[in-house]
Amino acid sequence: MRVDELAVRDAFAFTPDTFPDHRGMFVAPFQDSAFREARGHSLTVAQSNHSVSRRGTVRGIHFADTPPGQAKYVYCPRGALLDVIVDLRVGSPTFGHWDTVRLDAHRCRAVYIAEGLGHAFVALDEDTTMIYLCSTPYNPPAEHAVNAFDVELALPWPDDMTPITSERDAAAPTLATARATGILPDYTGCLEHYARLRALAQ
Repeated sequence: MRVDELAVRDAFAFTPDTFPDHRGMFVAPFQDSAFREARGHSLTVAQSNHSVSRRGTVRGIHFADTPPGQAKYVYCPRGALLDVIVDLRVGSPTFGHWDTVRLDAHRCRAVYIAEGLGHAFVALDEDTTMIYLCSTPYNPPAEHAVNAFDVELALPWPDDMTPITSERDAAAPTLATARATGILPDYTGCLEHYARLRALAQ
């Protein structure tokens, strides 16, 4: 499995080997050994999520209060999507920066989004499926969003489709507003949280 750190710190793309034959294909999108080498600890999976999206659906930008936050390891077993990771950690050298990875059912690449980072994606095919391995359970009071169409972020959503969003995501604040209201994660606090996870793994 190849591991690549993304332009946003503490986000990684994992590209597994695929094994096609006359019966179909086998792949292991998550491998603990590769994950531990990249992060210094294993991934705690407290909940797995399964979403199916129409073409053009945009979900995000979602994040959770950190600590504990919610890290996500995501992959696409059906269809295709453009995954977007945004650094929402105030004080981070890459604050406000973003990176993208195409995830699809052919390569079965996966993306790890550490606690404190924002996550969004757009479905490029009908019935696109996303699998999320989450480090903590869903906790509604601690869940937040930043507007995926914030002009200052200028995320690279495709021009050839009309975006479909939830009411909650459409009403989400801009990055500047979210920062001004104090809901964004603190970079130092996130680093301390990552260090605790590595220490527990020793």
